Amino acid sequence: MPTFTAEVRDNHGNTRQEKISAKSAKVAQTQLKQKYQFVKNVRQEKGFDFTQITKINVQDIEAALSPVSVKDRAVFSRQFAAMVNAGVAMVRCLSILGEQSANPRMKKALAAISVEVQQGTNLSDAMRRQPECFDNLYVSMIQAGEVGGVLDEVLNRLAKVLEDMARLKNQIKGAMAYPVAVGVLATLVFLAMTIFLIPIFAKIFQDLGSELPALTQFMLDVSGVLTSWRAIIPVAVICSVVFAFRQYYKTNVGRLTIDRLLLKMPIVGDLNEKSAVARFCRIFGTLTRSGVPILSSLDIVRDTAGNKVIANAIEKSKYEVQQGGMLSLALQRERVFPPLAIQMISIGEETGEIDAMMMKVADFYEDEVEQSVKALTSVLEPIMMVFLAGMVAVILLAMYLPMFKVFEKLA
Repeated sequence: MPTFTAEVRDNHGNTRQEKISAKSAKVAQTQLKQKYQFVKNVRQEKGFDFTQITKINVQDIEAALSPVSVKDRAVFSRQFAAMVNAGVAMVRCLSILGEQSANPRMKKALAAISVEVQQGTNLSDAMRRQPECFDNLYVSMIQAGEVGGVLDEVLNRLAKVLEDMARLKNQIKGAMAYPVAVGVLATLVFLAMTIFLIPIFAKIFQDLGSELPALTQFMLDVSGVLTSWRAIIPVAVICSVVFAFRQYYKTNVGRLTIDRLLLKMPIVGDLNEKSAVARFCRIFGTLTRSGVPILSSLDIVRDTAGNKVIANAIEKSKYEVQQGGMLSLALQRERVFPPLAIQMISIGEETGEIDAMMMKVADFYEDEVEQSVKALTSVLEPIMMVFLAGMVAVILLAMYLPMFKVFEKLA
């Protein structure tokens, strides 16, 4: 809390400086006027207040270091819906769920929301002030539920869409876990054998007077680089490339280029496209079914697309819908979504059940993503095993090739 200094006059008519800690200058002036008849020149002190070091809240640090995951929001939504449906008062629901939350950041946010709701603030407005826990999608659906009087139903829909998103994300992470683990293991094995084993064997062969083969000499040179200050060079190059890539991705042109490339890559591009279509249809269908206007739904879906190319296509489609056009035709013009998804969305518009059709499209493409992930895993497993075996074979050849030359000399 900041410290303020003000000129005050006591009951004896003496003027002096008074310090006080308050949330704002206005609050400080109000508190001082309760003690003194005359208060002026209230100003905040500059510089670091070392007394605040002892007042650091451990819970605030834990909250700052604890991101709120999709699963956390899904569990909260499911529990909140059950309690609201059972007739429990909203403030009590928030208090109970905040106390039992395992995430420090969620716990802190729910406590703040509970206080605001108790003071008369709408739940959606209170949640909007906690963007690290509740995004625009969540707040918009809560607002629609409040307006329509179906908050428990909206919360159940939110829980369902968040659970589906979490399941899809976990499937992709699970598919990548094995290749990443094998890649890390292969790198560690390569470094260990290159740094520790090859120099020992090379010294033995040199003592025997044997000329080292080209492969062994090359691996020995690599070992020399890794065990000297020159190892900083490849590390610096890798770090520079990563940094440059991230900076380029932050630009509009860079993000558009990279996201377009991600959609056109073999195997992975198809997976990214299906995942984006499933996310778009699931979120859009849930929003429209909950009573959120179509244009607002498109804004939210655009911000949660996760791909700049798809976000641009949604933005252009929104403009055409705003002019009275059909969403399916607008999306078809952008040539981003698969023809099957476009046709099913078109049927939904013609029958007036676009939300139901969106949910069916989402179910279909989520199943497609699941099958693609399984196929990708089945392909990556043997490739990674061959990669690991190849690295080990190269190192073993580098160590054993000099032995053959020694045997030839002995013969």
